[in-house]
Amino acid sequence: MKIISKTFKIFPLLLVVFAFYACSNDNDNNAIILPQQLDIVDTAIATPELSSLVAAVQAAGLESVLRGNGPFTVLAPTNDAFATFLNGTPLDQVDPAILQQILLNHVISADVSAADLVSLSGADGKGYTRTNADGVGGEKLSILFDTSAALPRFNNSASVVSAAFADISASNGTVHVIDAVLGLPDIVDHALNNDNFTSLTGALTAENLVTVLQGDGPFTVFAPTNDAFTDFNNPNSNALGDILLNHVIDGVAFSTGLTSGYDTTTFATNADGDNLTLYINAGDTVMLNGSSMVVVADIVGTNGVVHVVDNVIDLPTIATFATSNTDALGSLVSALALADTGSPTVQWISTVSDASAGPFTVFAPTNGAFADLLLELDPSGNTTLGDLDPATVDAVLLMHVANGNVRAADLPSLMGTIPALGGDLDLDINTLTITDSLMREIGIIAELTDIQAINGVVHVIDRVIRP
Repeated sequence: MKIISKTFKIFPLLLVVFAFYACSNDNDNNAIILPQQLDIVDTAIATPELSSLVAAVQAAGLESVLRGNGPFTVLAPTNDAFATFLNGTPLDQVDPAILQQILLNHVISADVSAADLVSLSGADGKGYTRTNADGVGGEKLSILFDTSAALPRFNNSASVVSAAFADISASNGTVHVIDAVLGLPDIVDHALNNDNFTSLTGALTAENLVTVLQGDGPFTVFAPTNDAFTDFNNPNSNALGDILLNHVIDGVAFSTGLTSGYDTTTFATNADGDNLTLYINAGDTVMLNGSSMVVVADIVGTNGVVHVVDNVIDLPTIATFATSNTDALGSLVSALALADTGSPTVQWISTVSDASAGPFTVFAPTNGAFADLLLELDPSGNTTLGDLDPATVDAVLLMHVANGNVRAADLPSLMGTIPALGGDLDLDINTLTITDSLMREIGIIAELTDIQAINGVVHVIDRVIRP
């Protein structure tokens, strides 16, 4: 590619009016006229190798914007870069609205030097910032910068042409001259641009999911790193395509919109075609299904947003949802473990963890429900769950499990009776309550139903069902 002419290595950044002293007749006043610095547009106009950029800025109606106060950082493609990008198409035949967005994808609303990029980079020399182009959900597009080489590189497609053409100072910002025009990235492009995601992009290609994620969306993708794929052992031998779809949710969920709970479903499904639940714990960090943490959030594309995660999110089993939310269901996990120490009718831990078993419908008592049970058994409050007989706990747990994947909408089809493994339960579908053998009413918590695993579904209840 033609390199910018050496003639322009001394960049005409300053329009200099020679400083001079002008004395008044009585010598009372001295006036100093200081040099005037060119703004970003005039800097480009004064550089012949940026004439295509100037023409594009004017055609897109952005000249007045880039003459504004800023500050801006402009990644300025050379004439050769524009010639390659246009590929023979006359500039006046490019849709001005599209051209405007492409150009705005070269503008950062901050004064960012090459040294600033280095300081903002991670240990691998990579980092993300936002440009002024429109991304999904009203947010601005993200751009990847890579400072691991001698010269900064952007979206793995354009580099600063030389050290002399980095950090060109203008009155309203900084210009870095680059050797290619940056396209508008969708979420697949963001994965392809970052070599930390080669395992992910390879898997997407192998499972024919690239075109799906290049669709209109919008999508939210939780993107595992290469290290995450290396560490993943796929204990239940789930299909790779299903695992990948378990990282994609419908719609746009920025980090500020990720709230704790079971309200989110992924594109992965069970055998009946029900979308699997994604349990989100949005504390100081965002955890997904108790195993995967968001380490970089809100990488914005044209059709979705990407959050980088440190572990592959396997297809959840019933046990996943209990063990990942011990704040609510920790007592259930303890009860399952206790039952497994005796001679249980069902090998509880292996059964609810093994995706090949089931499907089951589990009515899961909260920690508060187990606490109430212990007080019913011993009002003094001295009895703990560990004091109970494992066989008794096994019998109790059998009352909470039914065969089949029975979602809330399917409950009426049971005709008022739930055939649990430990005996029949009476169901009042109108009030979402279950009556056990002691005539105690157990409420199904409406906002905590249809927690969908690969081997069954969970409905959270407010009391322990007693046989």
